[in-house]
Amino acid sequence: MFFRRKGKLRRETDQKLWNSLNELKDEWMRNKVLVEKSIDPSVHLLNELKISEAKYFYLVREAKVRHLSADRK
Repeated sequence: MFFRRKGKLRRETDQKLWNSLNELKDEWMRNKVLVEKSIDPSVHLLNELKISEAKYFYLVREAKVRHLSADRK
């Protein structure tokens, strides 16, 4: 009885992690393209790029720890 709930919570958490990972990847890529197309990017923009990159790679490491893969979304 309790183990089914644990599995359900794990699946829900994995799904949230997967969604967050995709959203952060999109944000990181948008910031990266913006910096690449910019002639003289501002310090704020560069900081936003570094922050979004750090968040994305943190979630990638978390997904590896949880053994999350694209086929098991």
